[in-house]
This record gives sequence, C-alpha cells and structure tokens, in this order.
Amino acid sequence: MAPSKTSSSESAVRKTSKVERLLNLVICLLATRQFVTADYIRRSVVGYNDEGQSVEAFNRMFERDKTELRELGIPLVTGPSVVGQGHDGYRINRDSYALPELSFDRDEAAAIAMAATLWDTPEISAISQTAVLKLRAAGFDVRADDEIGVSAGDSPRSMGSEATLGALLTAIEAQRPVTFTYRAGSGSAGVTRTLEPWGVVTHRGRWYVVGHDRGRDDTRTFRLSRVTEVVAIDAPGSVVVPADTDLQQIVAAAVDSAAGSDGRTARVWVAADHAAGLRRLAQRSEPMEYADASGDVLDIEISSVTTLARMVLGAGADAVVLSPPELRDLVIGALDTMARVRA
Repeated sequence: MAPSKTSSSESAVRKTSKVERLLNLVICLLATRQFVTADYIRRSVVGYNDEGQSVEAFNRMFERDKTELRELGIPLVTGPSVVGQGHDGYRINRDSYALPELSFDRDEAAAIAMAATLWDTPEISAISQTAVLKLRAAGFDVRADDEIGVSAGDSPRSMGSEATLGALLTAIEAQRPVTFTYRAGSGSAGVTRTLEPWGVVTHRGRWYVVGHDRGRDDTRTFRLSRVTEVVAIDAPGSVVVPADTDLQQIVAAAVDSAAGSDGRTARVWVAADHAAGLRRLAQRSEPMEYADASGDVLDIEISSVTTLARMVLGAGADAVVLSPPELRDLVIGALDTMARVRA
C-alpha cells in the first residue's frame, strides 16, 4: 500500500531543519554551567534524536555542527564531563558569547528601520520586524519614521517591485541612464520614459525616483509603484547629479503640486468609535453631535483632496465633510454618481 499523505506530512514534521537544530544546540550549551557529553546532546537536543537516526549519523552531524558554530565565532569549548567519566563535554563560554552594550545614533536607528521596511517577503518580514521589536524592547528607538519618511505598513505597496528598485539603485550607483515604462494612474496606458536618475527617496510613505527626464528636458519625479521594465542604457559614469541638489525638496514640491496641497485643513465629522482610518490622520479632534448622533469633528491636513474624499466615502454614513467646500462637493458628487448607477 502506498504511504498516505498524512504519514508523509508527519514524517516531514519530525525532520528538524539545520537552522533549528543549531539554534537548539546553542540554547542547550548556553543554559548549562557544566560540560555536557555528546550522548546527552543526542538524547536531549531536538534535531539530534530524529526518528531513525543512527549513532554514526549523529556523530558525523555533530562534528559538522561543532565546526560550523566555531566558524560562526561562537565560543564552543571542550572540557571534562562530570557525568561521563573519560568523555569530553561541551558548553559555550557565556562571557565570550555575550555582546557588549549596544547603542545607536539617530542615523543608525533610521537605517535599521529602513532596512526592516525593505524586507517584505513573508520569510524575511517576520524576522526583520521581530528584530525591530526586540531592539525596541531593549530600549533602542529604531523607529524613525519622520526621519526616513517611510512606514513599514505601507512600504511593500508604495515601493513597487523589488526588481524595479534593484534595477534603479544599480543604475544610480553606476551613473547610467535608464528607460522604463511609466503609468501615470492605475487606468493609464504605459509610456516609455528615459531618465538620468539622481536618487531614490521616500516621501509620506511612498517611494520616488528623481532625475533629469531627457524627453521633457527637465527635472522629473516618478512614483516607483508605477514604474516597470527598467533597463540601463549608455556607459557607466554618463549621469552627473547637479551640485547642491536636494532630492527630498524636489520630491516634496512635486508631490504637493500634483496633489494641489495649499496648507488647507479639512473638518470631518465621524461617528463615535468609527472611521479609524480618518481618526489616524487627524491632527486634532473634539466631541460633537451631528444629526442627533454622537461623534467627533476631526481636523485633517489635506495632502490630496481626492485621496481624502475616497477615505470619507469608504467610511460611508459614519463620516460627513464639513469643510472645505471643494472636498464636500467632491464627496457629494461621488455619492450622486453611485446613486444613479444603482438606480
């Protein structure tokens, strides 16, 4: 009879990975104050006592693991075992293994937070975010969102594909122009652009590439999530960044211009305990009843009228725009359109 899927799955579960086995070994050897024998390790450490493993297989595996730990710089030391007379024992020298006290300046903390947001594959993301949490628990402020202009929650979507980012960073380092396909909006057709890239920066949680657009003969900013098919052209060293170029200022000005931002503040009423997304954007809030319903009036800085309108529409009857008239009219117009479509 062929083995069932269940029995194969159980067998896979019993097989311990190398990384897990080494980690278990390190934990065991750190936890002991005395030298423990290889036999004790075989019986007690998960990964060395998997079903069907012979003593000879264990000995070969344990020798390889000892060598690997030492190559990694882990101070595995050998000494006489108290339990097994005449047998070597093993433990890790805690004093040599412990790290010195860590400290980060503001730039280093920002770099750690930036790295954590870049690792967005499922396997790496969990590890990176866990590392950030552990550092924060130890008292290190590694979340410097205001300094690096990126949010971990938004990064994978706003950064675009890793292939796009990698191709652009490689071209920037080599000072090479690039061609790419750019879509101005989700429904727009792709257009080929040729850019002399100066740098990649973040602004308000989104990623942009800045440079000289050869087709427009002017400085241009492109959102990375709308860039695809990046190809480097020309010889290395053919791109020169103008002196005193402030990439962050260029992006901020371009984004504000595209969004029509003029420093206005919207006032939006939201029902009590609802519209969490709008509440997170609010600079201030104050309790207020509207149409006999309890809630709060939020003061929200407008960076994009259309984006804010979509958020208000998403909240449904739990959000009402009080001002400015442009935002209110945009929301009412969208509601009228939806009503006509449903009619």
